[in-house]
Amino acid sequence: MADTTKTATSAKAEAAAKAVMQRFVAVAKGMPTKRKADDRNKDFDEIYGDFSTGEAKTQASRCSQCGVPFCQVHCPLHNNIPDWLKLTAEGRLEDAYEVSQATNTFPEVCGRICPQDRLCEGNCVIEKGFESVSIGAVERYITDTAWEEGWVKPAAPVRERPQSVGIIGGGPGGLAAADALRRRGYQVHVYDRYDRMGGLLIYGIPGFKLEKDVVERRTALLAQGGIHLHNNFEVGRDAMLAELREKHDAILISTGVYKARELELAGDKLDGIVPALDYLTASNKVGLGDSVPAFNEGTLDAKGKDVVVIGGGDTAMDCVRTAVRQGAKSVKCLYRRNRANMPGSLREVQNAEEEGVEFVWLAAPEGFAGVGKVKAVRASRIHLGLPDASGRQQPSKIDGSEFSLPADLVIKALGFDPEDTPTMFGAPGLAVTRWGTLRVDHKTMMSNLEGVFAAGDIVRGASLVVWAIRDGRDAADSIHRYIQAKAAGVAAAAE
Repeated sequence: MADTTKTATSAKAEAAAKAVMQRFVAVAKGMPTKRKADDRNKDFDEIYGDFSTGEAKTQASRCSQCGVPFCQVHCPLHNNIPDWLKLTAEGRLEDAYEVSQATNTFPEVCGRICPQDRLCEGNCVIEKGFESVSIGAVERYITDTAWEEGWVKPAAPVRERPQSVGIIGGGPGGLAAADALRRRGYQVHVYDRYDRMGGLLIYGIPGFKLEKDVVERRTALLAQGGIHLHNNFEVGRDAMLAELREKHDAILISTGVYKARELELAGDKLDGIVPALDYLTASNKVGLGDSVPAFNEGTLDAKGKDVVVIGGGDTAMDCVRTAVRQGAKSVKCLYRRNRANMPGSLREVQNAEEEGVEFVWLAAPEGFAGVGKVKAVRASRIHLGLPDASGRQQPSKIDGSEFSLPADLVIKALGFDPEDTPTMFGAPGLAVTRWGTLRVDHKTMMSNLEGVFAAGDIVRGASLVVWAIRDGRDAADSIHRYIQAKAAGVAAAAE
C-alpha cells in the first residue's frame, strides 16, 4: 500500500512539473521590449529592456526539458540551462542564480553579449517549428535580479592559502581565473596595462550591448573578495615576466589578441583609415568620461562622415552601430561573402539594418582613393565558388565589376592577431605557435616555461568572450593542481 501511495505521489509531482514546463506549444517565444531604432540611435544605452517576473517565468516555462539538452552541450561553459530555466519557471530565482553562477563567472555579461543564436538558442531542440527558448534574456533577468536582491556575494574562501598567483591580463579570461583561484583561497594579483579592468568588456564592446556599470560592479566585487587589481601595469615596462615568476608561485598569461590585421592595399596609409579597436576604444573611453584627443579632433569620430566598415564579424557590427550613434552621414558595411556566410551574429545584423546601416554583400576592397586623406573605397564584386576544406565557399573576384564607395572614415574590422608576447615580456624562451599564439600543453594549459600558464585568445586566437571565461576557469583548475602537487612534493622531500 505504501509503495502504491508513493508511486501515486511521484506521478502527481511529475505531472505538476510538466504543467509548469514544456509549454512551447501553447506559448510563443517572446523577447524583452526592444527600443525603436529612432530612439536608440541617439544614445549608447542598451537596446533591450528587462523581462518582468511574469514574462521571465512564462518564457522559461517553454523549455522542453529534453533528455539531451543541446543548449547545454553547445554552451562553451556547459551551463545547466534546463535546470535554471525550470527554477525560474517555478519562481525559485535565488536557486536559479546559484545554478547559473556555479558554471559562469559573468552570467550577466553572457546573457547580454553571447551570440545565443549560434550557441544555446541556435541548438534548442524546439527551434524548428516553435522557435527557441529566450535563454539569453532569461539568464540576464536571473542575474540582474540577483544583483538587485543582494544575492551576489564576493568570494569568501574557507581557508587562506599562502601561495600566490599572478595573472597578466584583466579581461574576461583573466578575471574568471582570478575569481576561481580566489575562491580556493589563493592570493591573486591581476596585472593589466589599461586604467580599468575588464579588457574588451570595457573598451571593445559598445555600451548599447553591454553598459559599463555592469562590468564595473563585477570587477568591484572581485576586489571586495580579496583579489588585488593592478591597473596601468604593463609587463615589459613595469616588470618583466621573470620578475613576476620570482614573485608568484604560478603565472597565467591571459592578454588576449589586439594587433589588427592589415589589408596591405594601395592607399591604405591615407589618413582616415583606422583599426576597429582604436575606433571602439576611443568611443568607449568618451562614454566613460575620458578625454580622447583623437576623438576630440575628429579622427576617431564618425559625426557627419561617410563611413565604410570592412569586415563581417561581431566587431564590424559594433563599429557600424557605433558610427550610427555618433551621427555619421552614411554607414556601409563591406563584406566579401553573403549574409548566410557571415561570421557575426545574425541578430546583430538585423539590429544594424534597423538602425540604418547598409550592407554591401559580396564585395571586397581593392584599394583606397584620396590625396592625403581617404575619400573613397575602391572595391570589386565577388562570386562565391566551391567550398574549401573548412566547408566555406571561397570568394573570387568578378572581372570588370569594380566600383567605388565614398568614404571619409574607413574602419578595418578584419580580426586580430597576437602581439609578440615573448619580446614584449622580455622572455625570448616563451614558445609560440606559427600563428604567434602561445604554445601550451592543452591538458595542463602550461607553456614551455615551468609554472607559466596561458588561456583565452592568446592561446586559441580571437574568439568569443564565453570561450575566454571557459578557458580561464579551466586554467584555474590546472594552476590549483600544479601548486598543490608542487607543495606535496616539497613536503615529501622535507620528510
